[in-house]
Amino acid sequence: MEVTASWDSLRQQARKLEAQLDEQISLYRKLVSANSSTKADNAESDLESWIERLLKQLQQVNSQMKARVSSAGSEMVSHTLTRHQEILQDLTQEFYRLQSSRRAKQEHASLLDDFREFDPTRLDLKEGAGAEQQTLLKEYASINQSTGQCFSKVTAFPFKFFGSVLQQGCSCFQVFCI
Repeated sequence: MEVTASWDSLRQQARKLEAQLDEQISLYRKLVSANSSTKADNAESDLESWIERLLKQLQQVNSQMKARVSSAGSEMVSHTLTRHQEILQDLTQEFYRLQSSRRAKQEHASLLDDFREFDPTRLDLKEGAGAEQQTLLKEYASINQSTGQCFSKVTAFPFKFFGSVLQQGCSCFQVFCI
């Protein structure tokens, strides 16, 4: 009876922690989708640490349940443990996915802020100090222009070739048909 009682209490703890995690991850999802600032605010940091703590507690409860199953467990108890482990894995993956998404949003916002702060007048390209840089930029622009022209010629070639073949009455294709 003691084994059953402790199993039931562990199962209740697991269900309680899963419900709390589900609620907290839902709240975290809302924060991540609404917030796109460059730095994490205290609410996000606190919520992240709380979710991590809950995940660790659920992992400990699952480990205790696994120990109970290995000592004297039935197929039903084993199935219940497997289900709780799957739930833990799903919650953990969802949390890490949201955390990764939040970091990506922060990096994106940071890059946009850096771009907004960029001041092209500070480059000094028109004065003597930046003459070497200006020459390199002109050469780079020339190379890009040449590359673009070459690309347009190469891509236009097949259309011009087959167009001229069709205009000549397809005599070259008649050789292949015979």
